[in-house]
Amino acid sequence: MRWLNLSYLLGAVSLAAVATAASSSSTDSDEEPTRENTYFNQKKVPPMLELTPDNWEKESKATKWLMVKHYSPWCPHCIDFAPKYQTLYEFYYTSTPQGSGNENADFTTFYDFKFASINCVAYYDLCSEHGIGSYPTTVLYKDGEAVETVKGVKNLNILSGMIEDALEKTKPGTRPAKITLPEPGAHSTPDGPATIDLSKPTKAEPAKEKVVAEPEGTAAASKADPSADAKAKVDEKTGFNIDYQAPVHKAPKAASTPNPNGSSISLSAETFQAKVTMTQEPWFIKFYAPWCHHCQAMAPNWEQLAKQMKGKLNIGEVNCDAESRLCKDAQLRGFPTILFFKGGERVEYDGLRGLGDFIQYAEKALDIASGVPEVDEASFKALEEKEEVIFVYFYDHATTSEDFIALERLPLSLIGHAKLVKTRDPKLYERYKITTWPRLLVSREGRPTYYTPLTPKEMRDTHQVLNWMKSVWLPIVPEMTASNAREIMDGKIVVLGILNRDDQDSFTVAKREMKSAATEWMDKQIQLFQLERQELRDAKQLRIEEAEDRGDQRALRAAKSIRINMDKTDRKQVTFAWVDGIFWQRWIKTTYGFDVKDGDRVIINDEDNRRYWDVTITGNYIVPSRTSILETVNKVTASPPKIKPKLTIGALEKIFFDIKMTFSEHPYLSMGCILGLGLGCASWFRGRLRRTARGHFRLEDSVKEFKAPLLGAANGGAKVD
Repeated sequence: MRWLNLSYLLGAVSLAAVATAASSSSTDSDEEPTRENTYFNQKKVPPMLELTPDNWEKESKATKWLMVKHYSPWCPHCIDFAPKYQTLYEFYYTSTPQGSGNENADFTTFYDFKFASINCVAYYDLCSEHGIGSYPTTVLYKDGEAVETVKGVKNLNILSGMIEDALEKTKPGTRPAKITLPEPGAHSTPDGPATIDLSKPTKAEPAKEKVVAEPEGTAAASKADPSADAKAKVDEKTGFNIDYQAPVHKAPKAASTPNPNGSSISLSAETFQAKVTMTQEPWFIKFYAPWCHHCQAMAPNWEQLAKQMKGKLNIGEVNCDAESRLCKDAQLRGFPTILFFKGGERVEYDGLRGLGDFIQYAEKALDIASGVPEVDEASFKALEEKEEVIFVYFYDHATTSEDFIALERLPLSLIGHAKLVKTRDPKLYERYKITTWPRLLVSREGRPTYYTPLTPKEMRDTHQVLNWMKSVWLPIVPEMTASNAREIMDGKIVVLGILNRDDQDSFTVAKREMKSAATEWMDKQIQLFQLERQELRDAKQLRIEEAEDRGDQRALRAAKSIRINMDKTDRKQVTFAWVDGIFWQRWIKTTYGFDVKDGDRVIINDEDNRRYWDVTITGNYIVPSRTSILETVNKVTASPPKIKPKLTIGALEKIFFDIKMTFSEHPYLSMGCILGLGLGCASWFRGRLRRTARGHFRLEDSVKEFKAPLLGAANGGAKVD
């Protein structure tokens, strides 16, 4: 019996222990995991207050001053801002007010000031109620009402200025004239002279602060670039890092010396894959056929190119008679075809086939194929002196690897046309007014033109970006040559200056006048474009307001869905170019009918319609003068043109050309007209055949035999009573 009682007792104790463990485990699972304390200046700092919809009302009413960071855990800018805000919280929580008797005062209780944060991914509705539209957004609340809002990643000195103003209002005279700010992520106040002069205004005029604190983005820059100075200086006006150091661009080292023998290597399908497509080494390869006369004529220049590129660039060739499958996979359109390869990317060479042209292209290809170089303000200015057209890619610490992968696909297509660089230099941000990243623009002789799409998908669309690049990669006033003539002339109205390069003085003046006219014309077109866009926006807004006034939801949705299409590709573009009148003397004489020896002239050419203008509205010849060019372009681009054009072809040839253009521009209408004419001719011919098959029966012959007398007349024409 005693053993039975003992077993009962042990069973009861076990059940009680299990129940206690279960209740404790359920209690622990319901509670959130505890966050650890941090330490600043060797003082313990509790975790920052996390606001939720459940405690927002309570906390906002319980505290006079409440600074709240609204963030997303996945936002790169929020991730960069997190150590700054945490350090700011720890710095102020452990600070003590000035004045006798305040040495041991608690900051939070003394000033009634708290720091908090809201996860806008978890509590989107709460952030939406606060009007948060971007992350991170820092809001200072007073008695539950927002009094000041700061969007984006800001410097510690800007946020500190907001806080100091609030603290001074609460307890006047308890704040120091200058405070020493820590660096983001630091665990103690720095001993250096990084101070803020609080006697100067900081809230309304941050540009006038005498600050030597860490600028925005310095922490991120130091992580991305170990050589960046953590205590970099700050521009008093812009707040950007003055001592910015661009990362040194290092070209990837080749596995072996390219083209060691200075000869063109014959490639088969196997060696092509092993040496070209499976490596990152650049190759310049010609695809040819032994029976092709153009290939035979080009062969000596190709061999000389291989010798010139010894130790620099791999030169190869593929015999398409022997390697037909390889050439078919390359989708060649004719012989010879010359391609530049780098890994899986390729670009077709479409220039002239002289030795100098090959060498010039190969040297530029080597430069571009090494990657997209990094530049700062100084190196960019040096590059501007050498290059007429430069594409600049602006990025920041939040730019993703997908963006850089898309960027690296672009350089090959720019060989021989323009230079592509990237930068994160704050001075270049300021020069070109860059406020969003990544951003792409082209600088043509110092004049920027921006790539308008800004969404990540559009910035990574290589095909769309390349189409834009091709539309702007020519200089403002390029020289027209045999290799770029089609690109300049086709589809555009071209203001073509025919100049004499031998007369250096007049040549320089003429080019300057043409550039001045081109720049002024471009400015005018931009203003007209912006005005037209604003008019369309105003019209859309009027429809929206009208629908709202009527309360017509269907009309309101239709008005809001109107898309303002400002695509300028459907408009006739006006470009400027010049040509060497001496070198192209014969072509100019046969096409436009004058000799450059008579003086420099300007022709406004419309190649699509085989017409041109060479006189102004007053009948004088167009000369390389800003006034003469601009007054004539306005008359020529009017619809219809106010000046009668001349033809570059004969009158009979013009008729056939117009018919051809009609067929190409309106194929269905033209086919309908031809079909209608064909049916009409067939119907007429069919009726003709029917009448021929019935014989030559004439109705008037039968009527003659039975002709009745007229009234009042008898047979034979005698009168009858």
